[in-house]
Amino acid sequence: MDSVTQIVLGAAVGEAVLGKKVGNKAMLWGAIAGTVPDLDVFVKFFVDGLTADEMHRGFSHSLLFSVLFAPVLGWMAWKIHKNETATWKNWTLLMFLSLVTHPLLDLHTAWGTQFFWPLPYKLTYNNIFVIDPLYTVPFMIFVILAMRRRRDDPKRQRLNTTGLIISCSYMLLTLVFKGVAHHQFTKSLEQQHIAYTELESKPTPLNSLLWCGFVRSGDKILMGYYSIFDGSAPVKFYAFPQHRELLGHLAGNDKILRLDHLTRGWYVIEKKDGKLYFDDVRFGQVGFGNDPRSIVASRELIEKDGNLELVQRQPEFRGEDFGKLFKRIVDKGVE
Repeated sequence: MDSVTQIVLGAAVGEAVLGKKVGNKAMLWGAIAGTVPDLDVFVKFFVDGLTADEMHRGFSHSLLFSVLFAPVLGWMAWKIHKNETATWKNWTLLMFLSLVTHPLLDLHTAWGTQFFWPLPYKLTYNNIFVIDPLYTVPFMIFVILAMRRRRDDPKRQRLNTTGLIISCSYMLLTLVFKGVAHHQFTKSLEQQHIAYTELESKPTPLNSLLWCGFVRSGDKILMGYYSIFDGSAPVKFYAFPQHRELLGHLAGNDKILRLDHLTRGWYVIEKKDGKLYFDDVRFGQVGFGNDPRSIVASRELIEKDGNLELVQRQPEFRGEDFGKLFKRIVDKGVE
C-alpha cells in the first residue's frame, strides 16, 4: 500500500499496544516502524531497475526481517524514552507488530510480498489497489481523533479500535467483491466458450467496485472488466496476442528470462515504430480496449553493443481516462 496508509496502520498498531502507557509516542514509533520495510526503494540508487524490482518487497517485507529488527528498534525507543513505564519488551512488541503488519497489508496488493524470504515466492491476494481512499481515509480520521485524546481517556482506545475494525471490515469486503467478480469472469468465459489455463482478477485504480480479469488463453492474454453493479451481465474480453516470437534471439537473454519470472508470464511483446516493448499486464491499462500502448507497466527493449537495456516507458494518463474508469463502475456502456 501507499506510504500514508502504512503510516496510519503503524500508528494505530502502536496505539493498540502501548497507547495507554506512553500516549502519542506509541503512535509516533508505530508510524516510523510501519514505514521501515519500504526503505528498500533506495536500492534503486545502487542497482539497475530490473534488479531493484526483483528486490522490492523482498527481505525487508519478510517475517524474518520483522523478527530481527523489532528488538533493535525496540531498544532504541526504550533508550530514548527510559523514563516511561514501557519496558524493552513492550517496545519490541510494538515494533514487531508495526513492522509485520506492513507486509501483511501489502500481501493484498498486486505486487505482493516475499513474506517467507528467503523462499523465492511472492504472495498476493490481489484484492485491493495500492491506493484506496475508502480504506485509508476513514482509518486516518479515527487515528487522528484518537491522537487528540489524553492517553488515560477511554475514548482514545475506542476510537483507535473503531478505526482498526472499519479498515479490517473494508478489507474483508474487498475479498467478497473479488469473489463475486472472479465468479462472473469464470461464468462469462464458459458462456463464451473461451478455453483458458489461468485466470486472475484485481481491482482497478482507486476503488474496489470495478475489477479487471486477466486470462491466459493459448498465445493470448485476455483482459475484461466487471463492476459490482453489472449483475449477471456478460464480460467483454479484449485480446492481447503475446507475440513472443518478436523477441527472436532475445528470448534466451538473461534479462528476458528474469522479466518472465518477475511477471509470472503475464506479459505481451509489442513492436511499434521499429521499437520493441515488454508490457507487464499485471498492473492494468489506461482506459479500455486492446491497444498494447495502454498497458501501464512497459519497458522498451534496446539492444546495444551486445547488451540489452531496459527503458521504462511512461504511460499516457489523461483526465478523461479516469473519468471513463469511474463512469464504467455504474455504466457498462462506457467501454
